[in-house]
Amino acid sequence: MTVLSRREIAMRRFLPDTFTILLVCTVILASLLPARGTFADYFGIATDLAIALLFFLHGARLSRDVVISGLLHWRLHLVILLTTFGIFPLLGMALGLIPDTILPQPLYLGILFLCVLPSTVQSSIAFTSMAGGNVPAAICSASASNIFGMFLTPLLVGLLFSVGGHGGFSFDALEQILLQLLAPFIVGQVLQPWIGDWIRAKKKILMPVDRGSILMVVYLAFSTAVVEGLWHTFSIADIAVVIVADMVLLAIVLVLTMFGSRWLGFNKADQITITFCGSKKSLASGVPMANVIFAGQSIGAIVLPLMLFHQIQLMVCAVIAQKYAAAAARRATEKEMKEAGSPA
Repeated sequence: MTVLSRREIAMRRFLPDTFTILLVCTVILASLLPARGTFADYFGIATDLAIALLFFLHGARLSRDVVISGLLHWRLHLVILLTTFGIFPLLGMALGLIPDTILPQPLYLGILFLCVLPSTVQSSIAFTSMAGGNVPAAICSASASNIFGMFLTPLLVGLLFSVGGHGGFSFDALEQILLQLLAPFIVGQVLQPWIGDWIRAKKKILMPVDRGSILMVVYLAFSTAVVEGLWHTFSIADIAVVIVADMVLLAIVLVLTMFGSRWLGFNKADQITITFCGSKKSLASGVPMANVIFAGQSIGAIVLPLMLFHQIQLMVCAVIAQKYAAAAARRATEKEMKEAGSPA
């Protein structure tokens, strides 16, 4: 029985989670029955409202105590922010050296876009906790990353896309980000003292809003892309190149955060926090942002590399978190044995 349970646990590390399966099903649905015409217009309005509700809930969930306590650990947060919005974009620009014949430009722009996104919140905190890291710091850092991302992501998109000669976007997109994403977030944060505890207590009930809004954006994005011939434009080989690029990107950042945090003198708990918060990219923030920043454009190719990166980071970081947890358990056991063997 124990052997079977261990096998099941090992297999679950590499199997996609429920949300990833729903994402795949949404892409298949959009490929077979894409939204068109008037229905697509009304569905777009409903999607915008769902995104606004999503960011309102993000604001209402974030406790002021977390923000205040996190400010005391500014050095750790600075390292994570520099990794998220500095090292990642530089690596994304380096991938631009790959010829278009190997990595088609629309898919490369998707990789470049994921490089300027904020960190995840839920999975960063979950893996940090599992591995024995600094959980309060992870909560604050991941939350701060998403708040700063509302400003930095559209600015970095405008900078990197224009520098690379990819057209960029109108800086009106920043205004749209502020209105559609930041304004609901601020309203939620203002109301947090009165509704925050209730929303945090109803996490499972409100989870469909989080996931549902992302699925709505993905369905709309891929519907538009399918109508415009997405699957006729890219081959399986193109998708394979994106997967390899995502894996290389994640591997480099993981190595830099693991060994860089140790070199900078952080303790083990903080090293774990930097590793998991610095290496993640947020699908929950990325998909709605793509919908706003690239409004009026087909974003299917933009969000596809992000969706693939999302699954890769979950699989890889689950294994790393287990390794950290096992190492921590061994250290605790050795310490107990040493204390038991030492004379009173």
